[in-house]
Amino acid sequence: MDTCEDPPGPNCGNNSFSFLLDNPIKAVDYRKVNGINAALVDSLALPNTQGSLVSISNFIFSCARTGFLKGLAKGVTGLAALGNSNLSIPVQINKAFPSSPNCFAMCLSGSTSQPGLVLLGSKGPYNFLQGIDLSKSLLYTPLVFNPLGRDSDPNTHRLSPEYYVGLTSIKVNGKMVALNKALLAIDGQSGTGGTRISTIVPYTKLQSSIYKAFTLAFLKEAASPSFNLTTTKPVKPFRVCYPASAVKNTQMGPAVPIIELVLDRQDVVWKMFGSNSMVRVTKKSVDLWCLGFVDGGGIDGPSIVIGGQQLEDNLLQFDLQSKKLGFSSSILSKGTNCADFKFSTGKI
Repeated sequence: MDTCEDPPGPNCGNNSFSFLLDNPIKAVDYRKVNGINAALVDSLALPNTQGSLVSISNFIFSCARTGFLKGLAKGVTGLAALGNSNLSIPVQINKAFPSSPNCFAMCLSGSTSQPGLVLLGSKGPYNFLQGIDLSKSLLYTPLVFNPLGRDSDPNTHRLSPEYYVGLTSIKVNGKMVALNKALLAIDGQSGTGGTRISTIVPYTKLQSSIYKAFTLAFLKEAASPSFNLTTTKPVKPFRVCYPASAVKNTQMGPAVPIIELVLDRQDVVWKMFGSNSMVRVTKKSVDLWCLGFVDGGGIDGPSIVIGGQQLEDNLLQFDLQSKKLGFSSSILSKGTNCADFKFSTGKI
């Protein structure tokens, strides 16, 4: 919600425009913290791939009180909007540099000590160490925008800024999961259903019936002679866990059945190996590998939300002009990772 009722003032926000701020990770108690903050206008400087700074003037942003940081990771001081909205960082940068592609790429690091990156206004090349240009190995699928999703406005035909993809089926170890495919489409009346990409949720959330079918398929394949894995007592929020000592380790993470998300065509497949599908849980005497997917309950939003764990060390290219998503699957298979982007001034 935006308000534009106050007269102009003397600061860089001129007090004529305000935002109702929110924390997408943890609900904000507006009785304890004022959520209305002035919009500010200033210059933003970002490094380019050559190591120099590029300045964006008249960049619109806002400041939040520390109460809005609850639930965020330690050391985080704010949020960067990457959705398809007028004030998101990619859209504002495209307005500042209209000759550059209306596109950004994101690569979340699987490391707790080394950062990933977001590349704005570029379709490539995406040069990583080992001389690898990942822009040449992307598969593409249409981006879907929900006309009835969060922050949409049917009256003005404003679509939700969130990113959806047209998932058509799921395979585990090459075998199709039996699920209600009607849930994979966005409902034209309610806006529920479909598959959304989100960095907000840590683990992929599946609608309850999809989760049940998916986990049963995974359990069956993991118990097969190829893997010979036996479950142990799980640790919340997970329901499927294995003793870490029983799981072999590979370049692609723990050796478990491969999960395949089949998108708009049968040959457009997002593969998830153990590094993305499994979560290591170590505490006290517990040492487990757990299936990093959670039960999302009934349908009050997307049927599937692909979360942060499943996005790590995957290069995603959001082409907002062509409305398509480029994806790499795990780049560990190429001997690199999201911390290995090759800036001209060296690895940072």
